Amino acid sequence: MTTGTSTMATGTLTQAYGEPSYWDNRYANESAPFDWYQKYASLAPVINLYIPRHLNPRVLVIGCGNSAFSEGMVDDGYEDVVNVDISSVVINAMQNKYSNRPQLKYIQMDVRDMSAFQTGSFDAVIDKGTLDSIMCGEQNAVSMLEETWRVLKDKGVYILITYGTPASRLRLLKESCLWRTKLHVIEKLLSGRVSQHPIWELTNPVPLDDDGNSAEAALGKNPDVHYIYVCTKDESMKSAQKHDESVKSDQKKGESVESDQKNGVETE
Repeated sequence: MTTGTSTMATGTLTQAYGEPSYWDNRYANESAPFDWYQKYASLAPVINLYIPRHLNPRVLVIGCGNSAFSEGMVDDGYEDVVNVDISSVVINAMQNKYSNRPQLKYIQMDVRDMSAFQTGSFDAVIDKGTLDSIMCGEQNAVSMLEETWRVLKDKGVYILITYGTPASRLRLLKESCLWRTKLHVIEKLLSGRVSQHPIWELTNPVPLDDDGNSAEAALGKNPDVHYIYVCTKDESMKSAQKHDESVKSDQKKGESVESDQKNGVETE
């Protein structure tokens, strides 16, 4: 399952992006490989940075479509790349195409329910436009993000390539799960070439505060870029969150007792 650009995210067409029938029909009629947003070569520096090949990572590419992205990863030295898509048509085609490449596996699956995968079974998940597609179709994006978080190992990374600005995507990421998030950007180039004079160095994280204002200050308003959110799963954040919630609960109880005492209410 893939998606188009933000300029396409209007009207009836976008409602179809969340429907398997739309993608089955599309891939049945458009068999040539196509990469939304960016090709592997342009994203390789940031992929290599956060998913080191020498660690032999197990990588999951969600909403793979008929992209050559995963082929590029294998050509670059990755040995275990699992690909899922909601369209059985495209999965059958990709299984046939790469039947002689055991490093590439293709499975028909809805990313909102990846129960076929065990919890903590992947070192990295890569999403090039799938979250955007689900949001266009008004489907449950939070379910997809929760499943992504579940299948990742602790300290595993979810790399989200999207047109979504920090103002919109940071809120969604925070609502779904506990992530440690970094932001990178890459310019939109239709030719697939790398800009000789990028507005920001690809492998250098953009300053990122809670509301995303720092990114706008660094890049300017409405930069012509794709945003790359590198979200790390960190189980220790759960303990910290529980501690904070416990402290807040104790504080509220203390404030309540203090208020009752001031009002002459007996407390035990």
